[in-house]
Amino acid sequence: MSAMSVQDTIQAKLSEALQPSLLEVANESHMHGGPATESHFNITAVSTTFTDTNLVRRHQAVYKLLEQELAEGVHALALHLYTEQEWEQRQGASPSSPDCRGGSK
Repeated sequence: MSAMSVQDTIQAKLSEALQPSLLEVANESHMHGGPATESHFNITAVSTTFTDTNLVRRHQAVYKLLEQELAEGVHALALHLYTEQEWEQRQGASPSSPDCRGGSK
């Protein structure tokens, strides 16, 4: 049996823990300098678990869920974490990631 990709692992962990109505996990490693790896991810999640939780606590919760991945090579997460109401107010759009400013590009 082959191992799951880092992207699949992140998707599975967040799906189970957050029960999101929307979850997008995009591998953006190709946009950054250095060898192609699974090290940079853009995550958009819409979940009722974020209700009455400030942005810092939302981020902390996701970092805790992905503690192992962060210890094993993931070093950049662009997190866009919304409640259902916030997502509606944004009209279903999360910001794009900025271009990489570091690395060997």
